[in-house]
Amino acid sequence: MNDQLSREQFLKTTAMAAAALLVSSLEGWAAALPEKKLRVAVIGCGSVSNRYIPQLLSSKLIEVVSLCDIKYERAVAQNKEYKVNAATYRSIDEQLKGVPFDMLVTLTDMQVHGELNKKALLAGKHVWSEKPMANTYAEGKALLDLAKSKKLRIWGAPAVVNSPQFAFMSKTIQEGKLGRIASAHGQYGHTGPTWSAFFYEKGGGSMPDLGVYNMATLTGLLGPAKSVMAMTSIVKPERTVDDKGTIKVEAEDNAHVLLEHDKGVISHVMCGFNYFDPHGHEAGNQTLHSIQIYGDYGNMRLIGYDWETNGVMLDTSWDKPAVLMSTDKGGYEWQEGARVTGESIVNGTEPLINVEHALHVLEIIEAARKSSASGMKVKLKSSFPWPIIK
Repeated sequence: MNDQLSREQFLKTTAMAAAALLVSSLEGWAAALPEKKLRVAVIGCGSVSNRYIPQLLSSKLIEVVSLCDIKYERAVAQNKEYKVNAATYRSIDEQLKGVPFDMLVTLTDMQVHGELNKKALLAGKHVWSEKPMANTYAEGKALLDLAKSKKLRIWGAPAVVNSPQFAFMSKTIQEGKLGRIASAHGQYGHTGPTWSAFFYEKGGGSMPDLGVYNMATLTGLLGPAKSVMAMTSIVKPERTVDDKGTIKVEAEDNAHVLLEHDKGVISHVMCGFNYFDPHGHEAGNQTLHSIQIYGDYGNMRLIGYDWETNGVMLDTSWDKPAVLMSTDKGGYEWQEGARVTGESIVNGTEPLINVEHALHVLEIIEAARKSSASGMKVKLKSSFPWPIIK
């Protein structure tokens, strides 16, 4: 008998062991929380906080105790707008020294996520971070290692695995209804944000802003990627944005990424800031599909964007039309990640959202840039517990 563990067996064994430790940690935190309520601090009170703050306030298990923004007037305005009754701060250092809290929700410009998340972990706080959780895979892995060493939790957006449509697609694949899976495609783009320069500056780009959703969905459905090949480009070298006027674009605004999965499966993601879409950026207006999975018995298409899903078209017949299924969103919203993971700390239960998955996607983005620069395939070293839907 061969005593050597296969790669698949090793990943499964280590993932199970890691999951057991993490659940134990969450159970410990749940037991220690006073009055079964998590105190949350939000840093970054820009546009995305308009989605996050109401989500957090909707939970009976969460109390928002502080708001912070380097543009202090924004923290004050959001505190008033949503009647949060929280303390307000100008910097992360002030916030950490201020009203005590248990978990930081990071909603700032993406370039400073890693720095802020590290400060929170060092101060003994759990973290939910908007994407990406760090600027490089190495930085993100260091954050996870730090969190584990301090028996804390860190998670990174997106929360696409929470949607009922993701669950439906995953079960459809696992039940063999599409036959042997061969290929998949994801797309997400618009003509680019205008409210801030950080999307176009070094460390920004269409992949960590847009492609990250499709990458999370496709790896979540098809399993971790083994290697990446990609082409990225800057189509529009100058942009005019609200906060800095006309700027030079430094990060990719156009990307095509090929992912190699196990068993010969190949998927493709395209994303960019130059994609005209008459159906609109908001998924509520989107009736076309953004994700498609092909097998040799059938295919299925995710209607709407994967961050705000509208249903799944399942096509498994040569002579019958495709059927629209799984149209109930079940209350899922893309901005629910901080609330869901925060509640998981209070309840001592493990959420579907997994930090190793977020790290894997971060490595894919970094590898795509390396592949584009070198013209070579780039092998990946990260993985995550899979399948996500059991």
